[in-house]
Amino acid sequence: MKSWQVQEAKSHFSEVIDLAITQGAQIVTRRGNEVAVILSVEDYEKITGKNNLLATLMNAPRGEDLNISRNDEPIRELAL
Repeated sequence: MKSWQVQEAKSHFSEVIDLAITQGAQIVTRRGNEVAVILSVEDYEKITGKNNLLATLMNAPRGEDLNISRNDEPIRELAL
């Protein structure tokens, strides 16, 4: 994770974004203090849970309806 001073991040903004996408989060500092993080959308969604399992399942394509029917034959006798 690379650290950028605010002025440096401003003058190399495209590079900062490219690195966030390809290498992960980029830290921005002001007067030596970490003040911001630049993330790719993919990383942000992982953190916020936007693409969680439930949302994925709820948005999954629907297949054919499941037809469940019970067998009408009587239960067989078991010798115990």
